[in-house]
Amino acid sequence: MEMGRSKPCSRCRQSFMAKSRTQGECPSCRNNSFPIPTGEQTSMRQGLRSRIRTLSTEIRSKMHPTVVTPSLNFWPSASYSATVRSSKRAVLCGITYNNLKELRLKGSINDVKNMRELLITKFGRGIGPTVYTGHGSRLRDYNDDEVDGFDETICPVDFKEVGMIVDNDLNSLIVRTLTHGVTLHAIVDACHSGTILDLTKVYNSLQRRWEDNSPPSGVYKGTNGGLAICISACVDNQDAADTYAFTAGAKNGALTYVLVEILKKLPGPTYGDLFDLIHETFDNVNQSRSRSVSGILRTLFDNNLHLSQTPILSSSAEFDVYRKHFSL
Repeated sequence: MEMGRSKPCSRCRQSFMAKSRTQGECPSCRNNSFPIPTGEQTSMRQGLRSRIRTLSTEIRSKMHPTVVTPSLNFWPSASYSATVRSSKRAVLCGITYNNLKELRLKGSINDVKNMRELLITKFGRGIGPTVYTGHGSRLRDYNDDEVDGFDETICPVDFKEVGMIVDNDLNSLIVRTLTHGVTLHAIVDACHSGTILDLTKVYNSLQRRWEDNSPPSGVYKGTNGGLAICISACVDNQDAADTYAFTAGAKNGALTYVLVEILKKLPGPTYGDLFDLIHETFDNVNQSRSRSVSGILRTLFDNNLHLSQTPILSSSAEFDVYRKHFSL
């Protein structure tokens, strides 16, 4: 019998004890992979397109019934071992701004609840993203480190008294400090969040290529050997929807809702396939809403029913989006 030996996982690169030379993935990644039937292995792309159509139909079917979101006090299943500690941690921040009536958000608390349930039930010990869902804004850039001339910001609950948190500070605090072997996964569901971490590479999903977002001033915005990946709700000059488009009577952030629904059905897709699914779902929801809402109603409720935003993938380094799997 061959003795087990330590080797890096072919997906998450974490060391594990392999039972044989041919075992390439660690147990966590293997359990979280979407099973591909044998008959589809020679036509994975065609199979994915079929799953995209099926998933989009399922998400559209949830646009009208009320969905009761689980409590934050969600208990994991009995099969989840609370005695095993992981080096990974998740930070989930959803702000409702209840003290600011004109800025109040109803979807952010639902986003955090849904994301927490997904992490515990689908990813188990592999949890580790930083999630922010709340308001975002822009400020004029005076340091010549923004291609578009604006700094992006997130808004803490007391931002009117103490100010907003600027992308320059987020980059300095949580990106530049990443050391070798450390990966930050950030999910930001907020307005103007496209380059909220000031990462130097932004993926253009339409042209399927990475674009340079390096600061004109030449100031360093990279890591200290680690990797930062960010999924943002929209381009820097766009708003992100806090919308009823998916569930009647309950608002959600559009990006978070779609992302969670996709990962429930398809754990571990490549980043390229994940963004194909997100964009196709947004397009299908808009087409369905356009057919079902017309005239004065469309004019009055367009902000709640139409998803006029383009989710963005950015990174501190380029990678093959159709080979690298989304893994938390």
